Amino acid sequence: MKTALITGATSGIGKSTAIELAKHNINLVICGRRQERLDDLQKELSSTVKVHTLCFDVRDKESVFKSIESLPTEFGTIDILINNAGNAHGLDPIQTGSVDDWDAMIDINVKGLLYVSKAIMPKMIDQKSGHIINIGSIAGKEVYPNGNVYCASKYAVDAINKGMRLDLNQYGIRVGAIHPGLVETEFSNVRFKSDDQRADSVYKGFDPLTPEDIADIISFVVTRPYRVNIADLVVFPTAQASSTIVKKKL
Repeated sequence: MKTALITGATSGIGKSTAIELAKHNINLVICGRRQERLDDLQKELSSTVKVHTLCFDVRDKESVFKSIESLPTEFGTIDILINNAGNAHGLDPIQTGSVDDWDAMIDINVKGLLYVSKAIMPKMIDQKSGHIINIGSIAGKEVYPNGNVYCASKYAVDAINKGMRLDLNQYGIRVGAIHPGLVETEFSNVRFKSDDQRADSVYKGFDPLTPEDIADIISFVVTRPYRVNIADLVVFPTAQASSTIVKKKL
């Protein structure tokens, strides 16, 4: 049986991906900052597959490496890495943006992804196989008004994904990215700092993607024959045509 390590597994796309991969008999290392939620998910899935939890913040380099180094032998071989942890903070013009918000987005979306990948890649290189899925965003393909630093962080994910694919090719490691449009998760609640009314308005008037939609796509990608590498995939809800064009009901 294969083993997948998923960051940001306590909610949204990460949690749904863990549930979906368990259906394919893939053992799981689920990672996040909220131990109680990790424990609940472990309890839910342990009757189907083996599940191990790691509680750390991807921004904390030392914690990332210590946590991954602590994996027990039965979870020592990571076949699939889902770099899902990410966030947006604020939606402000660059001239009025918060430096703390900028730091959070760069530290989590870019540096956190790199830390986790750095901890896992040597194992994949040694075994001459592996599959890395980087969860990007349409914001990494199109800059939108007030998106500035968030978009920059996701453009970085897009570039890192391409660089990884080039550098790891010689080791037989598959690398690909999935770039969703509007997915209804806790994303907007975090971006708008728990302003639920503003967050809810983002998804009103149309049918957004769900975390389960993206999890289904991830499971498809990782279960293809090993000769197949889905390198770069953009997915929108039907109502969305670009980062700024969404058909909403009047």
